[in-house]
Amino acid sequence: MYALRILIRQPVRSLLTVGGIALCIVLMLFLLAVYRGVANGSVEYIRRNTTDFWVLQKNSTNILRGTSLLSLSHGTLLSETRGVRHASPVLLFLTTVWRGEEHATIFLAGFDPATGAGGPPQIVSGRSVTADDEVVLDRSFAAKYSIRPGDVVRIKDDSLRVVGLSSGTNAFVMQYGFVALGRAQSLIGFPTIVSLYLVSLRPGADRDSVRRSMVEDVPGIEVYDHATFLRNNVHEMESGFMPILYAIAAIGAIVLTSILTLLLTVIILESRHDFAVMRALGSPERFLSGVVLAQAFVLSLAGISGAMAVFPALTAVIEFIAPEVSAQGSLLQAGSVCLVVLGITLFSAWLAVRRLRSIYPLEAFA
Repeated sequence: MYALRILIRQPVRSLLTVGGIALCIVLMLFLLAVYRGVANGSVEYIRRNTTDFWVLQKNSTNILRGTSLLSLSHGTLLSETRGVRHASPVLLFLTTVWRGEEHATIFLAGFDPATGAGGPPQIVSGRSVTADDEVVLDRSFAAKYSIRPGDVVRIKDDSLRVVGLSSGTNAFVMQYGFVALGRAQSLIGFPTIVSLYLVSLRPGADRDSVRRSMVEDVPGIEVYDHATFLRNNVHEMESGFMPILYAIAAIGAIVLTSILTLLLTVIILESRHDFAVMRALGSPERFLSGVVLAQAFVLSLAGISGAMAVFPALTAVIEFIAPEVSAQGSLLQAGSVCLVVLGITLFSAWLAVRRLRSIYPLEAFA
């Protein structure tokens, strides 16, 4: 109660401190939520297009930050390999989509509609591509540019009708679009080029034996099982995004530590005479430290409560303004942030408590 009374004496300062703590917590929560959204969105296309093997050009390990070029003749050789049921080609490239005078870049995937391999992971509105003049767009991309199924967009000089919207295709900095393979090849101007093959095996085929045969018989390729290829792309995503996340999160933690330590130190200095009187009356050291620690936890818990109340609404507003921002929060993330904040609270209180050592009982009579 004494710690609470000290904070109430300066309501404006205490509220500003609680607000600063809440903003730091919201920043941490938002970074984690965006990371989870990017992590899922970047590799969801790969995760959901389950296949036995992903076949790319030699020295290519991923599709997020790598380039792979193969020919249709590679697909013929792969299909002739013993144990292979079919090898589905996919062509991936960045291109510009026009709607009226607006334009934006998408990651276009050309796939074979007959097999569906390499196509949209999940259709949330409309249907998938069945004809050469159709396109499926990511739903967040469509929301940003007010595109609906039935609308017409342009890529180069070709007009394509939007027949569906997909999910699991928002990679934050870019979104996927899907067309028939033939249309994708005509757009890029190389009718015999593909990026990769999704290879499906016949029932009972020995995976290791088939993989060795493909590597030996088909020149210039890399063959990855589904789990390995997924890990490769996750690694690329984390290596490009995680350092930024860690840097911003570290800055937020430092700011939070500075705010708490500074406020608690100021409170101790302003209440120096009170603490001296308590020491003169025989108050134990742990009681004085407990007062400072109690103040720190009151401020932190108030900040946590405020952040948890504001975060869902703030996330909804950001996603409404920028649909391509996918923030996926969870209770585990919230709990982790709370534990980190409580740890910072203890550290800040420890830094501030050291000021108590310079307060002597005789100061009560000064």
